[in-house]
Amino acid sequence: MITSGPGELSLSVKEADIGILYIIQHELLGDESVDFAGVIIKHPLTNECWMRVSSGSKPADALKKSTESAIRMADEFRSLFGEKMKG
Repeated sequence: MITSGPGELSLSVKEADIGILYIIQHELLGDESVDFAGVIIKHPLTNECWMRVSSGSKPADALKKSTESAIRMADEFRSLFGEKMKG
């Protein structure tokens, strides 16, 4: 974690797939309490991503909720594609 405050959370994530962070960002932006959610690759050679969340309420709670939603979505896709690949 880089910084955390009452209305803002900034994270440094190493060895992460930016696509997963984009899914979490998408879920965050669907949350009415979230004012801003952004993801960047700090530098391609460092394999480090930064995520910032600003929220009127607790940004850590919004991040947790959005991450859980993204996990559920990935499980649904896995089930859907697993069934299609079998048949």
